[in-house]
Amino acid sequence: MVEKNLPYYNRELSWMDFNARVLEEAFKKENPLMERLRFLAITGSNLDEFFMVRVAGVKAQVNSGYKGKESFDLSPEVLLKQLEEKTHHFMERQYSCLHRSIAPVMAKHGIRFLSCEEMNESQREYISEYFHKVLFPVLTPLAVDGSRPFPMLANKSLNIAVSLRGKEKGKKGEREKCFAIVQVPSILPRFLELPEENGRSFTLLEEIISEKLSELFELHDIKAACPFRITRDSDLEIDEEAEDFMSEVKKSIKRRSRGRPVRLELLQKCDKDLRGFLIDMLKIKKSEIYEVPGPLDLTFFSKFAGISGCEGLCFKPIRPVTPACDFWGEEDIFAAIRKKDRLVHHPYESFDCVVQFIEQAAVDANVLAIKQTLYRVSGNSPIIAALIKAAENGKQVTVLVELKARFDEENNINWAQKLEKAGCHVIYGLHGLKTHCKIALVVRNEEDGIRRYLHLGTGNYNDSTARIYTDIGLFTCSSQYGADASSLFNVITGYSRPPQYRRFVVAPHGMRSFFCQRIKAETENARKGLPCGITAKVNSLVDPEIISLLYEASQAGVPVHLVVRGICCLIPGLAEISENITVISIVGQLLEHSRIFRFENGGDPQIYMGSADWMPRNLDRRIELVFPIEDEDLKARAFQILDTFRQDNTNARLMQPDTSYLHVDRRGKKAFSSQLTFYRRAQERMAQLKKTNGDSPLIPIHSAPENK
Repeated sequence: MVEKNLPYYNRELSWMDFNARVLEEAFKKENPLMERLRFLAITGSNLDEFFMVRVAGVKAQVNSGYKGKESFDLSPEVLLKQLEEKTHHFMERQYSCLHRSIAPVMAKHGIRFLSCEEMNESQREYISEYFHKVLFPVLTPLAVDGSRPFPMLANKSLNIAVSLRGKEKGKKGEREKCFAIVQVPSILPRFLELPEENGRSFTLLEEIISEKLSELFELHDIKAACPFRITRDSDLEIDEEAEDFMSEVKKSIKRRSRGRPVRLELLQKCDKDLRGFLIDMLKIKKSEIYEVPGPLDLTFFSKFAGISGCEGLCFKPIRPVTPACDFWGEEDIFAAIRKKDRLVHHPYESFDCVVQFIEQAAVDANVLAIKQTLYRVSGNSPIIAALIKAAENGKQVTVLVELKARFDEENNINWAQKLEKAGCHVIYGLHGLKTHCKIALVVRNEEDGIRRYLHLGTGNYNDSTARIYTDIGLFTCSSQYGADASSLFNVITGYSRPPQYRRFVVAPHGMRSFFCQRIKAETENARKGLPCGITAKVNSLVDPEIISLLYEASQAGVPVHLVVRGICCLIPGLAEISENITVISIVGQLLEHSRIFRFENGGDPQIYMGSADWMPRNLDRRIELVFPIEDEDLKARAFQILDTFRQDNTNARLMQPDTSYLHVDRRGKKAFSSQLTFYRRAQERMAQLKKTNGDSPLIPIHSAPENK
């Protein structure tokens, strides 16, 4: 039971604070220019999703008269008002960052975005040729009048509203007044580089289109034009009772594009008539209008930050050591795992070992079956290719592809269909639950009988995001872990009752009670004077029961150290409530994604890793997996990983009792970045392995060498 007066910071407001921390990285002068633009783009992408799901959800609660379940949290009406204030202020900060902080640095490096008025003659000729050869054939001007209704505009699409007057007078002696919409084609790059003798100049697609509108509407004069963008309610409602679940998900994806607008972005200098026209057509409230100096949709800076020739304006890339240190000199991945458990820390160590684990299983004559969960995979996934090859080689391949993975539904449907065509047994998820655990099981027939090999992870089986997300993976062939894995897959694929797991902690049936018992045990140890302490690294901390128990632990004297990247509803440092709790958030070059939990356990510390955050959805509404690290060497390494996060004074911010965040004070201390430290350690460890074992290990070749 959670107390009514529980100190609890609202999750939506906390998320906005997280995005503000990302924006701080765009303001930081010590960050390279292109990385500052990339951080700015990330804040825009984050905010889009926040409006599409969270803000849309709060608006729906207000419209339906819903009252919040938790008495200690804000009502939807109060929350919506605070969110509107906070999001308006945040977008002002985004554009202040772009125009006042980043643009001057761009100018110093000779990089400019030009309006048509600022272009010289050769540049104007260049955009004119581009317009006629490339843009004009793609554009579709859409008139809006009595016979042609306002079009259904795609979510997040960039459009130009145009106010027109006919060139000839009508029957009443007046020139016709009308409106039109021109969509900026998303299939083309948003920015175009212009010929430039000094430095580099660019312009935006909407700038070119606006300049050439008269060629699209030859019978009319252009009175005014203004780019605009709408964000729609995009949270899917899926009927899980439908006979054809995949078909139902496809229908829901189509409905997403027609969701109610929840935000209208306009340029500040938008013509009054055009503004009124858009408000009328979109049925949007004034509080949902965001007027900005432009350009709209800052997410394009993510691609712009990767333009060739500007590599020196980016972070030095973190290049994974290959193979991962624990697999150095090992030719047979199964033989390596039989010798001992292996731990891999991405992206400092290559994700290739995870791919090779499935690839080797696919062609190994002794492998009988492969079972795997897939939540988010890359667009050209080598793991999917390996699973297909395994099925074609006659192995039993079972894959749970989670069709309800938000904004990856279409991608996952495509993969599910390809896997099915290859002969894999595909499960689309479980009724009422998302399958979020990260597990791959390989069943192999060996001389001494059947042996099960496992990969257990904190992150997705996605070779693309594995380059920028920090995650940890464990390889093991422990018989007890293997038995638990088989039981878990039986629960996922059939009607098996959730078992008593030997080593695994699995949601939704046992994880909440496990964490609650662990926290309570630390509280009891503190009261008995035994060694105690809790250290946890998660993406989000939202769950009221967990928060309440952490407050109790703090009050009993348990030191609680939390590393929470994003949402944190717990408030640390409150007198007599949470004064023994510290919360840091690490936002840097890489996205922190691993979940790690350490409990001092009366002097025999235990450490767990897995896929679950401390949120109600992870504990109660998902299939999640947390597993212990038991090998003593790997435990020591895992402890060191957590300690390293706590030492960060470069990318870490400390949460204050008023819920604000301040950079960790490093006066008198050397700069210490946990991410760069992990990278350095991986490089040093590999150098030591090469020195100890020689420079010619047996490493399987998986791709052709580059031409020298």
